Amino acid sequence: MRDHDDVATAPDQDGDETRLRRAVTGRLLFLFILGDVLGAGVYALVGEIAGEVGGAVWLPMLVALVLALLTAASFAELVTKYPRAGGSAVFAQRAFRSPLISFLVGYCMLAAGVTSAAGLSLAFGGDYLSVFLDVPAVPAAIVFLVLIGLLNARGIQESVRANVVMTVVEVSGLVLVVILGALVLGRGDGDVGRVTEFPEGVSVTTGVLAAALLAYYSFVGFEVSANVAEEVRDVRRVYPRALFGALLVAGVVYVLVGLAASIVLPPQDLAGSSGPLLEVVQAADAGIPDELFSAVALIAVANGALLTMIMASRLVFGMAEQGLLPRPLATVLPNRRTPWVAIVVTTVVAIALTLTGDLGELANTVVLLLLLVFLSTNIAVLVLRRDEVAADHFRVWSIIPVLAIGSCVLLLWQQEAGIWLRAGILLAVGIVLYLVAQAPWWRATPEDPADDEEPVATAS
Repeated sequence: MRDHDDVATAPDQDGDETRLRRAVTGRLLFLFILGDVLGAGVYALVGEIAGEVGGAVWLPMLVALVLALLTAASFAELVTKYPRAGGSAVFAQRAFRSPLISFLVGYCMLAAGVTSAAGLSLAFGGDYLSVFLDVPAVPAAIVFLVLIGLLNARGIQESVRANVVMTVVEVSGLVLVVILGALVLGRGDGDVGRVTEFPEGVSVTTGVLAAALLAYYSFVGFEVSANVAEEVRDVRRVYPRALFGALLVAGVVYVLVGLAASIVLPPQDLAGSSGPLLEVVQAADAGIPDELFSAVALIAVANGALLTMIMASRLVFGMAEQGLLPRPLATVLPNRRTPWVAIVVTTVVAIALTLTGDLGELANTVVLLLLLVFLSTNIAVLVLRRDEVAADHFRVWSIIPVLAIGSCVLLLWQQEAGIWLRAGILLAVGIVLYLVAQAPWWRATPEDPADDEEPVATAS
């Protein structure tokens, strides 16, 4: 019998029964969401965005922020309405009553995490690393993913401790870029006119939408906060504030970084680099060593990859325990108690994905997969309006999820055929795994510990 079988549930101050300790305050939740959103994507993608919109890097950042806030409003309603819900997959199950749809929503988040790690590994092996080692990007990315996998397998405690340090470092690097942009502008060396310049022959609307797809990648991560709702104190009051506050802070930082980059460097210099913010630091000529900022950027990218691989491996483990994926994927190391098979599989898949495209293509694949998740969640908000709950909760105007659905469809429409093909292959693999998991030889036997649980007692 598992230890948690002995833990009784009892109503907390929110009136909800839970076996988990509500130890996360509103401030900690804000930092959790901000740390998930802010960081690695912008270090790698400023150059890709500049290639689409020229010097107006800040504009698709602003557009992506607005689009992210629309979907965040749906998460705010569902999390505060169902504070014990485990995220988009559970919202889909409540709304559509289909195990397959619920599985696909959860699997899309899993596939997005692995694809994101693959893209970040390519960013790690690019210009930032070349300051220290002149090695090809793909082999460097593969070695990087193996090292991330080893840290992941060592233990969650070590991984989380590393994440705290790396989050502080990556935020400091972005703040430094903004300060350097102001310094260059103050001494008269920058060109403010570039921030409104678009490439010749590129439609403003087309360019901004294409770049917003990439910029959207820098805002994803807020959806993960739904998984900790049961551990947040006074969740119905603090969750919307923490969610919207974190996204707005991240948006302001991203817009300022985009402005600083365009003021300091022409867009063609940014677009030609896989380490665009290093180019900004070098051009600012403020005495910041290349090695120092490159180390900051590498830490930011490593942190993003570590977080996504932790999430992906635990999601594989959890889905395997529930019988949604083949059960061998739930195997854990005897001493470390980490899901080593899930870690190995997700690492191998991430390595394979590094061979299928560049950073921009992989980032767009991540966005496509998450847009499918967000589309499900935004529809679920409207479907679940007929499910009344007694407790007061955040309620968004009905027009907001409708606009969010429209934004998801618009961004999906902008995706190229190659991106759809890669995402389609990943989804096909997921469906095959789901069907295999239903086969009798993968199902748990009565003696399996996963099925040997007693009903949890409820405190009177």
